[in-house]
Amino acid sequence: MRRVITLAILIIVNFCLQTTLFGFHNLNSITPNLMLILTMSFGLMRGRKEGLLVGFFCGFLTDVFFSNILGPFMLIYMFVGYINGYFHRKYIVEDVLLPIIVILADDFAFNFIIYIFYFLLNNRIGFFSYFYRIIMPEMLVTTLLTIIIYKLYVSINRHLKKKEEGVSEK
Repeated sequence: MRRVITLAILIIVNFCLQTTLFGFHNLNSITPNLMLILTMSFGLMRGRKEGLLVGFFCGFLTDVFFSNILGPFMLIYMFVGYINGYFHRKYIVEDVLLPIIVILADDFAFNFIIYIFYFLLNNRIGFFSYFYRIIMPEMLVTTLLTIIIYKLYVSINRHLKKKEEGVSEK
């Protein structure tokens, strides 16, 4: 129960930070994707199921507030969380290199899918312009922020695991 409440608070705080604080202080309309960092982090740390669930709620919030239809962002975040869950058993939690590589790939895939559905299908074909003006800067900002935020999520996850082990031993 404690994990569910903590994840709900993290999702809401990240959503508020991404849409307000980082939304006002953006650089050329580029904001770091905190929801993607959260989804990636818990997919890596906890596995496919939790990555999928965190992705579902992150995408749900994004769809409710910023999309005309319910589902596109939800599916993208769920896909990212689920795929990242495959790396759950193959990495050391303290290692920061894998999360950096994974967030680069996730952010590129996320923005590429957004480009396909929101630009290419609307006959706006300038991919290289979109890549250099939107995708590359967002990947850079999100990756730099991942280095800091991921360590915070690791400590939160470690604390929750200790609490869960303490409760299960009693």
